[in-house]
Amino acid sequence: MKHLAKCRIHRRSVSGPGLEDAAMKQYVIDEIRPHEHHALKAYLDEHFGDPTMDGVYWIPVEKALLSPRQQAHDECQPFFFALELLPQSLAVELLIRTRQRIRCDCIAYATEAQRNWIIDTVDAVFEKLELHT
Repeated sequence: MKHLAKCRIHRRSVSGPGLEDAAMKQYVIDEIRPHEHHALKAYLDEHFGDPTMDGVYWIPVEKALLSPRQQAHDECQPFFFALELLPQSLAVELLIRTRQRIRCDCIAYATEAQRNWIIDTVDAVFEKLELHT
């Protein structure tokens, strides 16, 4: 995969209730060209609906990948990861969250299996669209 050379895991400091001095882990693909952005946006709009705000898409996590705690929280399901598409980059938050609540102990950084699935899912979109950044 040629585009992996420009991909990296980022950590960005975030703040807020319960997140003091926390680092947000992200998978980032940068140097996206305009035609790639257009193709990605069209694909994401078609498969996941319009972004909720400023290019943020909510991608559902497969139930089989949920942690035992996430599986036990029926009232919090479904679970998602956030993908932000900007004109020159795509960033995926490596946090598995629910849209039902802002705070819950089932919201957590992706497990290794979830993280690998997220990265594979994003990479598969680039392959499907034949995009090489």
